[in-house]
Amino acid sequence: MTEVLKGVRVVELGTMITAPLAGMMLADLGADVVKVERPDGGDPFRSFRGGAYSPHFVAFNRNKRSVTLDLRNEEGRASLNALLTEADVLLDNYRPGVMDRLGLDAETIRTRYPRLIWCSITGFGAGGPYAERPAYDAVAGALSGLSLVTLDRDKPVASGPTIGDNVTGMYAAYGILGALYEREKTGRGRRVEVNMLEAAISFIPDAFSNYTLMQIDNQPRTRVASSQSYAFRCADGKLLALHLSSPQKFWDSLLEVIERPDLNADPRFNSREGRVRNYVALEEELIRIFEKQDRLYWMTRLEAADVPFAPIQTIPEVLEDPQVKHLGSFEQHTHPAHGSLTMLKRPVLIDGNRDIRTRTPPTLGEHTAEVLAELKSKRSPEK
Repeated sequence: MTEVLKGVRVVELGTMITAPLAGMMLADLGADVVKVERPDGGDPFRSFRGGAYSPHFVAFNRNKRSVTLDLRNEEGRASLNALLTEADVLLDNYRPGVMDRLGLDAETIRTRYPRLIWCSITGFGAGGPYAERPAYDAVAGALSGLSLVTLDRDKPVASGPTIGDNVTGMYAAYGILGALYEREKTGRGRRVEVNMLEAAISFIPDAFSNYTLMQIDNQPRTRVASSQSYAFRCADGKLLALHLSSPQKFWDSLLEVIERPDLNADPRFNSREGRVRNYVALEEELIRIFEKQDRLYWMTRLEAADVPFAPIQTIPEVLEDPQVKHLGSFEQHTHPAHGSLTMLKRPVLIDGNRDIRTRTPPTLGEHTAEVLAELKSKRSPEK
């Protein structure tokens, strides 16, 4: 089995995306992730589209157990403390100060649970002028510069998936894994802190290097010009992507595919630097070429010439893609209350395997009795 974190217990005080994604990544590696939720509705993502088992919740909470505790009263806080006695990791994405009000400030945790790795995710860090502000994906994207390298500045329209949220959860999991590795040698817990602002900044390091080293102000198309990436609509209306990158061979092969060797004689396009500088002009030339034939025609020729390409697929097309099916990226489950679920598998193989039994996301409080009974058993004199 590839449950490399088997035996590690994570207590997740997480809602929405950042902490739940970090917790799910650890659960996908075999950790026992106990998600502590409010009894009155739980994680707000549960009801994002009505009910208590929304697609948003399902996406970020597989392989976990759900426990409902009311942390506003003494009994709930006592149960949480009992959980932490058996835990290896505490993960939260509360605003600064919330854990203090629960009686779990840094000094208390360090003293009471010296082996515990406590990871907190915030919007902007524990201090500073923005620390008390609410933070969501669009906020982190805007403040970090991430939005401006993806938006049309003249006609700004928000679009696309959550990026700031997701990358923050990934950085949190990365920090936790590093601390767990060190604890194997030292026996000492660590305080891990991740904020959305810095995580989003770190996701676009090239934009900052461009500016600080060469005073290049990254625009939404700066990166695609540099990497020679394109998107075209073909004659049948279907979309196609190309990514020529830097090797000369891909440009040369493309010219053979489109039967336009004359473009290499054009002084605007006969060097990589020229193609980057004149990206828009080259794009216009290629648009006129690719719109003359159906996508399958171009795909067949591009594949034969070893040019990096892909069809721009819809979500249903991704699910049916032969390479995705070969990889076994998805699997079907039947939930006793919510019916058929198509679940992603973890994207990481270890020794060629990811043979972990994927569990469907828990219903609210599904494992409360089970987990509390485990704690009671461990506290009993017979044990």
